[in-house]
Amino acid sequence: MKFTVSALLFACMLGTAAASAELDWNTALSGAHRGEGNADRNSARHPRETLEFFGLEGKMTVLEVSPGGGWYTEVLAVLLGGEGTLVAAHYSPNGGAYARRSLGGFLRKLGENNDIYGGVVVAALQPPTDMTPVPPNSVDMAVAFRNVHSWMRMDQAETFFGAIYDAVKPGGVFGVVQHRAKPGTSTDVMRKTAYVTEEQVIAFAELAGFELEARSEINANPRDTKDHPGGVWTLPPSLSGDEANRDKYLAIGESDRMTLRFRKPLQ
Repeated sequence: MKFTVSALLFACMLGTAAASAELDWNTALSGAHRGEGNADRNSARHPRETLEFFGLEGKMTVLEVSPGGGWYTEVLAVLLGGEGTLVAAHYSPNGGAYARRSLGGFLRKLGENNDIYGGVVVAALQPPTDMTPVPPNSVDMAVAFRNVHSWMRMDQAETFFGAIYDAVKPGGVFGVVQHRAKPGTSTDVMRKTAYVTEEQVIAFAELAGFELEARSEINANPRDTKDHPGGVWTLPPSLSGDEANRDKYLAIGESDRMTLRFRKPLQ
């Protein structure tokens, strides 16, 4: 069942379009704070088009789930740095060695540029112990970029989607970008390659309670054959393994990705 767009929501969408024009996209996308080579990925990841599709506004409270090294944090911190709030739900500091290394790198990034990241709130979302990065029903929007396969590999995908649903306000949005597998791909192959079917992502979201509102081909890449020896990591920016075919994978570019907008029903 899809979310019914009311006259009120339509008016809000018009307001969103006006608000997005006032955001400092130039600094967010190309400012000196961007990590080495990160701005070069804008053409493959389409951050402005993606966030506008999700309906981002500068006054929102946004939950970025599993931000990793902070590629999108660089963009969101600027856009929300005036009147909004960005909550980065990262690993727990007590979540093990990998979690500590990843979180440590992220915190170091934030600490090295307080002018940009001083307002970012860092929280933990790592099942099964750290499940409430924010109070229930408190964020206008949650976003997750290329994370669903990792949650599946942890056998915690349903738990993550459930926690995100709890965090979002009724009527709020959950935006997802994920490497896209061919229909019919098995769960084992999804976990191994990081390509996940749209059907599976939608199933996780609907099980949590979200309703699919819209899809976009903003991040589609028809050149991606999705049959690489090292899964998605064979392609840029990782380019891990298969050095002999490096030029082939550079020509393909980053992975084919779904872009989905879910909404939490009004209660």
